[in-house]
Amino acid sequence: MKIIIRQENQKDYRITESVVEQAFKRLDYDPSEHILVSKLRKSHVFIPELSLIAEVDGRIVGHTMLTKLIIKNGEKEYESLALAPVSVLPSYQNKGVGTALVNEVLKIAKNIGFKSAIVLGHPNYYPRFGFKPASIWGIKPPFDVSDDVFMALELECGSLEGVTGIVEYPKEFFE
Repeated sequence: MKIIIRQENQKDYRITESVVEQAFKRLDYDPSEHILVSKLRKSHVFIPELSLIAEVDGRIVGHTMLTKLIIKNGEKEYESLALAPVSVLPSYQNKGVGTALVNEVLKIAKNIGFKSAIVLGHPNYYPRFGFKPASIWGIKPPFDVSDDVFMALELECGSLEGVTGIVEYPKEFFE
């Protein structure tokens, strides 16, 4: 199976949102993730180069995006990225699509100068990309969540040294 990863464009939006909706239809996930994607695209935190889709045989089967967020400690603010969501059609899950998407979006983020990323996700999945509990750096979520699911990644070695504080997600995550 050949997976092609490319930047999402406007003509993909409707199909991408359908893919996201189908990926999160299971009862143990938020069924409104596709609405979040639409809101993020219209916000000031959206970075078009960091909204990627996966295609197999010309069909969009996956999507991910990184959007800007802030780690705030008093008056100090540090820019980072939120990895959310990572979506793959159920029939293509566990076939390397999500891994290809995450690897590529993190590579692009690093290449365009971003230093770190934050994810709220499965503790058995995201460490394969280098994510570690954010608490290692003194970075905390803005809500109560288990330490092992709130993770950070240095896209540049040492970029989170001395960065502590509470993550401020864009308002679109809470609307």
